[in-house]
Amino acid sequence: MLGVFSIGVKASHAELPWQFAEHTRYMVMGDSLGSGYGAIPQTSGYAYQLYKKGAFDQQPNTLFCNASVIGVTSADVLANQVPQAFVFRPDVVTLTVGGNDLAKIMEGADPFSVLMEFQDNLTKILYQLVIELGTTVYIANLYVIDEIPNADIIVPAFNQIVEGVAAGFGNVAVADLQSPFQARHGLLLIERNGASPLEIHPTNAGHTAIAKAFLDAMP
Repeated sequence: MLGVFSIGVKASHAELPWQFAEHTRYMVMGDSLGSGYGAIPQTSGYAYQLYKKGAFDQQPNTLFCNASVIGVTSADVLANQVPQAFVFRPDVVTLTVGGNDLAKIMEGADPFSVLMEFQDNLTKILYQLVIELGTTVYIANLYVIDEIPNADIIVPAFNQIVEGVAAGFGNVAVADLQSPFQARHGLLLIERNGASPLEIHPTNAGHTAIAKAFLDAMP
């Protein structure tokens, strides 16, 4: 009986064991853009495209975790998603956040206060991800939606904050969404007949443009 057991053990060693520890861990953090909102199906969103393309490692060697939630602000990411990163311990993160922060301005909040709160939250998010966890982070800036009042002033100011905070960390790169979305050409749902003037989410083509922006930000 012992001999049979020994033969079974030797046979099982013919194939190397599966090692999750050696896989690249890719985590998506942030808001509706990361969740794939606007794309049909939603799994055609930018983050899923990056995963399927093997942007950070070959697909079979990538552990994929999407923590993005529709409607979250930078404060929500800091309070709820960053702790998840300490569990998952990602090698790389893509982050889209800030659009819902700016939505507060449309509801009457003071623009300066909103931008300063975002800057503080983003600094804390990146500190924990980059300094404490050693994660490489790619963060997107925002595109301007002309139909939204004062967007041409507020969004560039927001993007300057993103650039400035990111520059303070060695392992952070900014994916530029502002440039490819300037001409739009089918990238946003707002362009569709009958769409709400506040529909700021990307179409499938828009998510592809976002994925390309992240790819362009990579070395």
